[in-house]
Amino acid sequence: MASIMITGASSGIGKALALEYAEQGTILFLCARRKERLEETASKCQKKGATVYTRCLDVTDEKAMKEWIAEAESMSCLDIVIANAGISAGTGSLDGESEAKTREIFAINLGGVMNTVLPLIPIFQKRKCGQIILISSLAGYRGVPGAPAYSGSKGAVRIWGEALRGWLKSYGIKVSVVCPGFVESEITAKNKFPMPGLMKADKAAGIIRSGAERNKPRITFPFYMAFISWLMMALPVAVSDFIYSRLPLKE
Repeated sequence: MASIMITGASSGIGKALALEYAEQGTILFLCARRKERLEETASKCQKKGATVYTRCLDVTDEKAMKEWIAEAESMSCLDIVIANAGISAGTGSLDGESEAKTREIFAINLGGVMNTVLPLIPIFQKRKCGQIILISSLAGYRGVPGAPAYSGSKGAVRIWGEALRGWLKSYGIKVSVVCPGFVESEITAKNKFPMPGLMKADKAAGIIRSGAERNKPRITFPFYMAFISWLMMALPVAVSDFIYSRLPLKE
């Protein structure tokens, strides 16, 4: 029997992961900001045999997150935590991202991940077990001009997660960083440009679970998009700048 916590479970990858892990004997702790959508996810998971507990909250609320995690842990020792909640600007354009939107993106995509993971680290350390899965993005490999705050926040999540893996290994704690390409969600629905390799959320969830079960350090997909992202990171900045300057900005 597994006890799993997932943030941002009302849509996209978070919802797909909840449904992927939902099965007889599994206990799911799910949170999101939208209660109606969250309860819809919970209902579908329950029909698959899982025991589900939901909490409507904002991952940027440090106090509320600590209280929810402590409550969940007291009900069933958590085995896996998936820090998934995240947003993108949805706009980029020639005017760039506003200060308010930039701060909001970092607060949720990075601060929310920290609020999810940090309270659990000492718990997992004490038990000498546990698994942490951080949802980053291929956009976190190299800053994308059309989405600077999203790229920056996801890049920070990736690097922090990779460092956590090395640090927490001696405690028996597993850490995987997920770097997906384009996955069907409310975030990608805002994009008005071609999205190569666009993947269904349920397929992405299956890849993530498979990689996590093998304790892969970095779970990236699709392969060719991951290779391109790695190449852009490896190229000299002048070359990658030239290439990115010719890509479309978000409308």
